[in-house]
Amino acid sequence: MRPDRFLITTVDNITIMIILFTFLTALAEVPDTVATAVPSVQDAFAALSGLTFPEIIEVITKYCLTFCAKVLKVVLLWFVGRWATKRLISVTKLLMEKRNVNVSIRGFLVSLIDVVLLMVLIIMSISIFGIDTSSFIALFASAGVAIGMALSGTLQNFAGGVMILLFRPYKVGDFIEAQGQSGVVKEIQIFNTMLKTGDNKIILVPNGPMSTGIVNNYSREELRRVDFTFSISYGDDYEKAKTVIEELIAADERILKSPEHFIGLSSLSASSIDIVVRVWVRQENYWGVYFKMNQNIYETLPKRGLNFPYQTLTINVNKENQG
Repeated sequence: MRPDRFLITTVDNITIMIILFTFLTALAEVPDTVATAVPSVQDAFAALSGLTFPEIIEVITKYCLTFCAKVLKVVLLWFVGRWATKRLISVTKLLMEKRNVNVSIRGFLVSLIDVVLLMVLIIMSISIFGIDTSSFIALFASAGVAIGMALSGTLQNFAGGVMILLFRPYKVGDFIEAQGQSGVVKEIQIFNTMLKTGDNKIILVPNGPMSTGIVNNYSREELRRVDFTFSISYGDDYEKAKTVIEELIAADERILKSPEHFIGLSSLSASSIDIVVRVWVRQENYWGVYFKMNQNIYETLPKRGLNFPYQTLTINVNKENQG
């Protein structure tokens, strides 16, 4: 089961349990409320015994009308509240669709709004019957703190997912490197970002560290620079090597004319002259140009009289005359 669906199912189950507990608690408080209003059944009959039959009917009628009025208030409150909840959810869905909010986030937020407003309606309905709701509010607050402490890490990942969806440091289809992992973003879930690696593995990275850590997005910009380092042997002509590389660059149409490429002598190593080459390409042509240029250099330089250096080790042996 996906994490977002699991969370929504869990929230719904917790909601049902809280509702049942609320009604059970309300039923438990009803005798106390009645006992406060009427100390005992005997007292109630004693109070009615002094009244005539029409007066008893009148008292009972008043109580029934009062109770019915409260029931009607609760029913009216319930229908109006649920109608307002549906309207609010519809507006929320419309706003999230216009802002292109992730589908998983939409479902979670809609469920959360529905549960919260349902709890408010229950508390308001109980208060209409004159039952003290402070205990219920304290209960919900305690439950919220307990759940928050138990799911602190999960909530951090949820908050990180919301931040990623709002500020968009990366999107589905981008090639990124973060938290020691790299791959194409396949899906941004509520708690995790799903990466697909080059060897077809799926990696789930928590959204919390992704939202606060360093993310290297290789697909964000349209252009990318390809860096090469080629080496030739000492004694070879550097200007000739530079000319050959210029020709290879000009022959590849994927390499852009602007920004201009760069060729320079990078360093004089122990056994080679190192030449750095930097060219600009569109990001979709990066790997094609990288591999093709290496192949062209390997095939062309020896044909033009330029040699690749090899690491060599010179050993001098001194022989002493014996005799």
